[in-house]
Amino acid sequence: MSLPCSDCFTDLLCSEESSEIFSGESPECSSDLESPACVEESIASFIEDERNFVPGFDYLSRFQSRSLDASAREESVAWILKVQAYYRFQPLTAYLSVNYLDRFLYSRPLPQANGWPMHLLSVACLSVAAKMEEALVPSLLDLQFEGAKYIFEPRTIRRMELLVLSVLDWRLRSITPFSFLGFFACKIDSTGTYIGFLISRATEIILSNMKEASFLEYWPSSIAAAAILCAANEIPNLSLFNPEHAESWCDGLSKVRR
Repeated sequence: MSLPCSDCFTDLLCSEESSEIFSGESPECSSDLESPACVEESIASFIEDERNFVPGFDYLSRFQSRSLDASAREESVAWILKVQAYYRFQPLTAYLSVNYLDRFLYSRPLPQANGWPMHLLSVACLSVAAKMEEALVPSLLDLQFEGAKYIFEPRTIRRMELLVLSVLDWRLRSITPFSFLGFFACKIDSTGTYIGFLISRATEIILSNMKEASFLEYWPSSIAAAAILCAANEIPNLSLFNPEHAESWCDGLSKVRR
């Protein structure tokens, strides 16, 4: 199946420096990465920037008004998670795939043509995210393993990848809930006894909720804090932690919807 020709394949120039895309360090902190002040500064910077890597504030309302199809999005996210589990991709790869999909849909709604445009978008977003995060990436045909509703030719997927990159203005770096999990886990468990469990369980909670459009109501930092609190509630020694104290974990963190 071929993708209809689009005028969005022009001006495919990267708007971010490679150092900005691939470096997680802030310049001021590179010489002292273990400094608590540096960590606090980095987290505060993530919170300041996170709004630049999510769909616009009215994105959710488009699903509520049915101008966008929530069930189609849910099906796409479910497929992405299925492939992520099959190939044992990192959780971040799945999250970025959905992030790219949502940002694309916010900027350019797809035509409703028997569902194949949405699935093509899902394949392209997952492929781009896997190339960003995974050491080994399956071929474009293998990525569409058995069970996919549509099978696209590699050249069709590559054209869709270019369209995704163009619509996203090549801005593939994202602030995600995973940017905050380690920091928030330490805030709850200063001894480090349960940090591994907290991060692992919070990651499961985040992935299991990505299909819901209501997930998009909250900033990534708030999602991370809520997931860590849910994970902590499963540990008797930590279940008495007062969630109201979470807002004091760092500047800018809020439980309020965006």
